[in-house]
Amino acid sequence: MRALVISGGGSKGAFAGGVAQYLMERQHREYDLFLGTSTGSLLVPHLAANEIGKLYDIFTNVQQHDIFSVSPFVQRKKGNREFVSIDFVNSLWQFIRRKRTFGESKALKRNIRKNFTYEEYQRIKATKEDVVVTVSNLSMNRVEYKSIKDCTYEEFCDWIWISCNYIPFMSLAKRNGHEYADGGLGCVIPIREAIARGATIVDAVVLEAETMDKQKILGKNPFSLMISLFGHLLDQVERNDIVIGKLAAKTKDAQLNLYYTPTSLTENSLIFSKPLMEKWWQQGYDYAEKRHEDQALMSDLR
Repeated sequence: MRALVISGGGSKGAFAGGVAQYLMERQHREYDLFLGTSTGSLLVPHLAANEIGKLYDIFTNVQQHDIFSVSPFVQRKKGNREFVSIDFVNSLWQFIRRKRTFGESKALKRNIRKNFTYEEYQRIKATKEDVVVTVSNLSMNRVEYKSIKDCTYEEFCDWIWISCNYIPFMSLAKRNGHEYADGGLGCVIPIREAIARGATIVDAVVLEAETMDKQKILGKNPFSLMISLFGHLLDQVERNDIVIGKLAAKTKDAQLNLYYTPTSLTENSLIFSKPLMEKWWQQGYDYAEKRHEDQALMSDLR
């Protein structure tokens, strides 16, 4: 059984879309299992429904207002570098309203239901082994994996949304008496879960470079520093997930193929820029193509 696993990574999910397009359209890989965390959770249902063209249009056109009903960020540009800083007015308004997060992501919830249809949900349940999204149960201090097989259409759309809620900058969701947030707070790339569910071949797209190619610039105020700190912590979780995934693959004699980004795509994946995401999608496609061409050449030389 073959699985496609996509990590969290915000706007960098466009790169994963390009990799998946190459694997599915050019390599003709048919996946039984699809697992994702955060932005990966947005991608995998459309990939499972084989709606790659639709996914490209959705993902490369997303803007801040498609995600945030109350945005905690403002985008700025300094030289050739784009970055985000905290919108102090909106953040103050959240405090006045006694909210526990700097922003709200109800716009994303509406867009998920608008773009992922009930017909696609039914088609996936009828034709695929499973589609799974990762969420963090903060009340019980554990990671949970939500299967499309166990959910109604409305429930699954909600879990996709919850998987993307990068607190304290997005909404905190309450379900069944428990509070939930972004799956990446506990598991950035669920390779081990794919193997535990029976995958013998796993293609995993990691939305980070394998090695850091340039020094990161830390935030200049406490709020932007918090964004940098969260990014650092999630990087450590991701590295642990990969180590654990490799061990699980070795133990179960499963084949694991890792697709990293060739460079660090952006310093802040909360920037949603159409030109950048179109570029990253093409980079993902080209990277996967070159990797397979190199592998074929090495095989011929042997």
